[in-house]
Amino acid sequence: MARTLAPDYDDRRQHIVDHAARLFAAEGFHKASMSGIARACDTSKSALYHYFPSKEDILYAVMHDHTELLLGIADEAIGRGGAPAEQLLAVTRSLMQVYATAQARHVVLLNELGSLPEEARRTIVDMQNRILDRIQSVLEAIEPGLKKKTKLRRPVAMIFMGMINWTYTWFDADGPVSPDAFAELVVAILLNGLPGSTSSGR
Repeated sequence: MARTLAPDYDDRRQHIVDHAARLFAAEGFHKASMSGIARACDTSKSALYHYFPSKEDILYAVMHDHTELLLGIADEAIGRGGAPAEQLLAVTRSLMQVYATAQARHVVLLNELGSLPEEARRTIVDMQNRILDRIQSVLEAIEPGLKKKTKLRRPVAMIFMGMINWTYTWFDADGPVSPDAFAELVVAILLNGLPGSTSSGR
């Protein structure tokens, strides 16, 4: 007979994932231990194993939940329609809002992918590629000539992602530039060049 899940199962699982993400981001996956995760969650190791068979499974949950969120955000923002440039701005704003509030998860996603078992890693990479596919499609809609430049399409999409992915290393959401304002700056630079430059079209 299947084991009945507790009513708060999802909340407890989320509690573990949230605390593990912060621990993995601070210490690195390999230095973190199940005992350390249990202490961070104010629970026992045996309770952890009720939700996750191993530390690798917790790592996968951190990455999968975060990547799934990013993919959903990209689909939702682009799905609103509008001009391609408006779609790019919408998805950039949405991603920056997540990056500004889920830094630990993003650090783990960017730094610990190689710590996952191969099959799990392939799943995360596939989801990341699906996000890139969405971005690439919008960029091609903005600049149709990009479709013919098969060697450049992916690198251009990667350049865009690189402009926002690593903001966790320096961006302060409470600083002089808000996440929305930064998103607008990224899109403006990508489409028009540096602010104030003669090539910016402004």
